Order: sequence, then structure tokens, then C-alpha cells
Amino acid sequence: MDNHTQYSGFAGVDLAKKVMQIHFVTGDGEITDKQVKRAEFLDFFRNRTKCLIGMEACGTSQDWARKLEAMGMKCI
Repeated sequence: MDNHTQYSGFAGVDLAKKVMQIHFVTGDGEITDKQVKRAEFLDFFRNRTKCLIGMEACGTSQDWARKLEAMGMKCI
């Protein structure tokens, strides 16, 4: 199975219609809480190295997970 050491960070995501809430913790313990508009959501992760992302189960979560996993992220 997956080993947490292979990820550069961990993110918890609250999906919404307009503004997403992201709680991100880097491998060295830096914590970021950020609200991003829906149009900027993928850009937040685009320049990050592989990270583990947990998000709520909702109607759009599978679509977001596919897009994030195409960028090298792991969604749970």
C-alpha cells in the first residue's frame, strides 16, 4: 500500500460551488489554510509535487479527483 513518506504534503479539501477551502500541510510541517475560487483550484496544486489529498464525498468529488490524479496527486 501507499507509504506517507512518498508524498511532499497532505491536503484536506472542502469542495463548494464558488470557493474551495484547502488545509495543506507540507512534509516539513508548514501549515496553509487557503480559500481559492473554483477556477483557481487546480492551479493551487499544479506547481506542487506529489501530495495526498482527502476530500469530501459529493457530486463533483470524483471529477476533481480524476483531474488531480492526472497531475500526479493521490486522492482518497
